[in-house]
Amino acid sequence: MTQLPAGTDPAELARTALAVAVEAGDLIVDDRPARLGVAETKSSSTDVVTVMDQRSQDHLLARLGELRPDDGFAGEERGGRTGESGITWVVDPIDGTVNYLYEIPAYSVSLAAVVGDPRTDGAWQPVAGAVVNPVTGESYSAWLGGGAWRTVGDAEPQRLQVAETSLAHALCGTGFGYDADRRAWQAAVLTHVLPQVRDIRRFGSAALDLCRVAEGSLDVYYERGLNPWDMAAGWLVATEAGATVSDLLGGPPRAEMTIAGPPALHAALGAVLTDAVEQVGPERVR
Repeated sequence: MTQLPAGTDPAELARTALAVAVEAGDLIVDDRPARLGVAETKSSSTDVVTVMDQRSQDHLLARLGELRPDDGFAGEERGGRTGESGITWVVDPIDGTVNYLYEIPAYSVSLAAVVGDPRTDGAWQPVAGAVVNPVTGESYSAWLGGGAWRTVGDAEPQRLQVAETSLAHALCGTGFGYDADRRAWQAAVLTHVLPQVRDIRRFGSAALDLCRVAEGSLDVYYERGLNPWDMAAGWLVATEAGATVSDLLGGPPRAEMTIAGPPALHAALGAVLTDAVEQVGPERVR
């Protein structure tokens, strides 16, 4: 794994991430149009990109350009830059866009400083990050070796620790893609997982789901189809709270599968998912 550039303070990166994410969160709430229009579509008609997605990312790009001009930037929407510092900011300007459209208060701004190339599986690692839910006032932050923290409003930050339980008593989070064939594959896998856990929750924001694992309001989480911007900050928050976050084979999390939970619970769910994937078979691709 690529090393942290000499002289880089991950705690300072986390403070920057949190401050800038809060600003973008205020923007998407305060400037949200009363009748929010859809600017264009992504992979299907149900996967929407709003004007506010792009405005949020533009704000993040500009502010980080002011504060960290030598860093790279890679976001979900249009616009980015290469850097010279060895740090790249991986950004989801609104994680949970459909929740945002429907005014369901479960969406976030996710911002992580990473080392390595976030375009290549296994070649990058988050070293600092923040996830902010601007509606509830919850913010999560973490930095390499510094723990994971949750703050609500102006309250003092609370250090996070994953919850320990058995798989049979675990509340399991997951998510579904927007492509119809992927949804069908995910639903088939879910039929194998659901009998093995206490229950399933699907909130609609991968970044927040990973943070919920960190705080223990979800015991474990898995999802297929996550991009770097979906997981970067939440991956670090969960890891710094004591979770194992990986793919099915124990490598870094990636689009094929991301699993997060306390080590024993992570292993138990991983075994169930491995068996489920074998039984369901390959995902059909049109």
